[in-house]
Amino acid sequence: VHVVESGGGSVRSGGSLRLSCAPSGWKANSYCMGWFRQAPGKEREEVAHIDIDGNTRYSDFAAGRSIISTDHTKNLLFLEMDNMKPEDTAMYYCAMDVWYDGCEGGWGLGRGLWGQGTQVTVSS
Repeated sequence: VHVVESGGGSVRSGGSLRLSCAPSGWKANSYCMGWFRQAPGKEREEVAHIDIDGNTRYSDFAAGRSIISTDHTKNLLFLEMDNMKPEDTAMYYCAMDVWYDGCEGGWGLGRGLWGQGTQVTVSS
């Protein structure tokens, strides 16, 4: 089983982004799901995550203009981000259960499930 992102592409500055993520097959419910991004030459960083109880956390750059949501029964994950900026240009990744302690602490590329990523390019 792997996870697949959709919804990336080109976005105008000030526009909105809508991403979706779904597992390729049956998967047990995830405790924590989230979105990460990685820009060229930069490290991968977390955008936001949501746990099975619906608790959310956003990174500073995403707070106030993003909404992460999920259908935990189907392991579906969504991200909406408004007021997109050129610096939001990156590969966006869906991730499930990649944290070391629930939704807290560090995370690892070798843990859980990672999607292949979907490119988002914001033009000014």
